[in-house]
Amino acid sequence: MIREADFLLMEELLSEEEKIIRDTTRRFVEREVLPIVAKHYEKGTFPYELIPKVAEVGLFGITTPPEYGGAGASYFSYGLACQELEWCDSGLRSLVSVQNSLCMYPIHAYGSEGQKQKYLPKMATGEIIGCFGLTEPDAGSDPASMRTTAKKVKDGWVLNGNKTWITNAPIAHMAIVWAKTEEGVRGFIVERGTEGFETPEIKEKMSLRFSPTGEIVLEDCFVPEENLLPGSSVGMKAPFSCLTRARYGIAWGAVGMAAFCYEKALSYAKERIQFGRPLASFQLIQQDLADMLTEITKCQLLVYRVGRLFDEGRASHVMVSMAKRASTMMAYRVVRKAREILGGNGISLEYHVIRHLCNSETTTTYEGTNKIHALILGRHITGISAFK
Repeated sequence: MIREADFLLMEELLSEEEKIIRDTTRRFVEREVLPIVAKHYEKGTFPYELIPKVAEVGLFGITTPPEYGGAGASYFSYGLACQELEWCDSGLRSLVSVQNSLCMYPIHAYGSEGQKQKYLPKMATGEIIGCFGLTEPDAGSDPASMRTTAKKVKDGWVLNGNKTWITNAPIAHMAIVWAKTEEGVRGFIVERGTEGFETPEIKEKMSLRFSPTGEIVLEDCFVPEENLLPGSSVGMKAPFSCLTRARYGIAWGAVGMAAFCYEKALSYAKERIQFGRPLASFQLIQQDLADMLTEITKCQLLVYRVGRLFDEGRASHVMVSMAKRASTMMAYRVVRKAREILGGNGISLEYHVIRHLCNSETTTTYEGTNKIHALILGRHITGISAFK
């Protein structure tokens, strides 16, 4: 499925369309992003010139229907794309994942026809970049306790509150903001330039430095009635359905991250000579490589099956929680083994492994920590909720 890591010949299970999407994404990241990612990671900057290139490849709106400017591809294909994007960098996958799963999806699933026509085609071309405002300073793992409010006024709503750790916020043209109303949590489209809407950047972070991250500050921010997502009256089910799709992409992406580091460790171990012989000839190194490939292969099988079930309409959020938790924990371990095999070179951005290692600290935490996903699984297994 992915280069040297395809131990079970999963390449043979892909359709021609799926191979095209995967290979197109692979060529893009190898040619356009991998050569520049280390420089931007070190500086903590994002190359804005990449956005139209990402759109040109068709990575925005992968699953969005063609009538709204998207590719109308399967969620399995979307997973393959996420895998290749995070093979390069978690921040790159986050850019695409947020646009697709957290911004375009809620507009398509819960928006009006007018909202779909207004936003989705331009989001598919990268003219409009979105962000997703759910997490708050005091409401991370417990989003239902959010304090952001939306008060009904004449011709619209007034929003007040604060969201934090918002991917794409500093560069976004609009935000999907979730706020409490008297009728429950609802979703709103808040456009850049709206009075009372600010997105200060979060700096000095040591993980996902290739990804622009910020806050959303809402101070008496008026949002017109036509910017309320009319289908979001289902309460927390709406934002959670978006998170399920984002977590799905993270699960696939983590497999790509692990595969990159495994491949780097393998090639390095074959070339690096110590005590007159290549590192790859030592028993302990071979054990590490065997463990790494085995763990990657198990998660490949997991995301493959969840991906097929997703397209059949049979994947549950619990299945996605298992995939997200297992893949990110696996990547966390594999990347560290790779860093050890590379020795001192393992901390050099030239070899990229240290960048993936730092990013793995975030992938195990965002979109639900691994402990939260363990409790989601535990509730499903036992029928007893440990959250209250």
